[in-house]
Amino acid sequence: MTVSFKTIDQLPIDGKRLLLRVDFNVPLTEGSVADDSRIRMSLPSIRHALERGSRVILMSHLGRPKGTVKPELSLRPVAERLSEVIGQSVALAPDCVGPEVEKMASALGEGEILLLENLRFHKEETENDPEFARSLARLGEVYVDDAFGAVHRAHASVVGVPGFMDLKGGGFLLKKEVEALSRVLEANTEKFVLILGGAKVSDKLGILLSLMEKAQTVLIGGAMAYTFLKAQGIDVGNSLVEEGSMEDAKAILKKAEETKTTFLLPIDHVAADEISETASYQTTEDSTIPPSLMGVDIGPKTIQAYAEHLRDATMIFWNGPMGVFEISPFAKGTFEIAKAVAASPGESYVGGGDSIRAIHESGVAELITHISSGGGASLEFLEGKSLPGIEALKSQ
Repeated sequence: MTVSFKTIDQLPIDGKRLLLRVDFNVPLTEGSVADDSRIRMSLPSIRHALERGSRVILMSHLGRPKGTVKPELSLRPVAERLSEVIGQSVALAPDCVGPEVEKMASALGEGEILLLENLRFHKEETENDPEFARSLARLGEVYVDDAFGAVHRAHASVVGVPGFMDLKGGGFLLKKEVEALSRVLEANTEKFVLILGGAKVSDKLGILLSLMEKAQTVLIGGAMAYTFLKAQGIDVGNSLVEEGSMEDAKAILKKAEETKTTFLLPIDHVAADEISETASYQTTEDSTIPPSLMGVDIGPKTIQAYAEHLRDATMIFWNGPMGVFEISPFAKGTFEIAKAVAASPGESYVGGGDSIRAIHESGVAELITHISSGGGASLEFLEGKSLPGIEALKSQ
């Protein structure tokens, strides 16, 4: 698929003040960046801008401060880490709008970087307030969005700002995401396997409806599997079940029959009395879970069955863990599926924070065709939805 917007290398950014929306929503531990993957993903666009002599103004959100200033969600640790990985000083503005910020932006020299403070310290960001967007837009001469993880949000920095800019486009990461996920959406291949996990059927309903006719096989794990199993009349004990999605689950199962899709649910489980490192747990003989226990991972028979379907897959898309993999006794299913995806000879695409974490912790990230930087955005893209941030870049 050809992208529907101009990219950073097609825009006149030489010497210009470039307002670059990035996704620096990174995990922090004791005031330091715990994982700088998202920072590194933005480096190609930032480096390209610096090579062109742009005066780079970066803007991002971090966490959910809900319109209030929370010092623990300051982007200062991000500025410090970015300085380290890019090899030059990155100034942090005291805010993202206002006279002092405008003065700092105007004083930037060619090839210098200014990082604005957390956008979400202002409630106007998530409300897409026009005046707030106009204030941000005043800081730059060219707008580029390279934050795929936020393009499904109709926020001021994503859709408001480009409305005030004549020169706008997407960064290299945004282009890469659109091209990669388009290959999944437009797939016309045999042995396409869709793997979905996580807690809720309702979160994955759209992608199931969108991709079920393309996928020959659907593998279900995580808590959402218990909703499907209960919809089939199988006893799942104390497992997490989304009662409000029971009818949707039945409809999906019926659609799988109609489309002749191989729709697999766990045939055994790791079941525990509680979710903790010290929980008492056992492996069930079949898909039934004892009344006093809850499902926390797929069992060894399920791992083997799922891996068999992945062995000769030509295309795989995976979103959502197979169990409560943050707890070490319940991580095997997720990690084994990660290894099976990586070992598959076909193209593999992974989206969603938990799935990405599992891929990295399994040590197989380099073997995946594409790891998406946006969980919610990748799902909505593959559901065929129009993403506000991408639409905002189209009108020139």
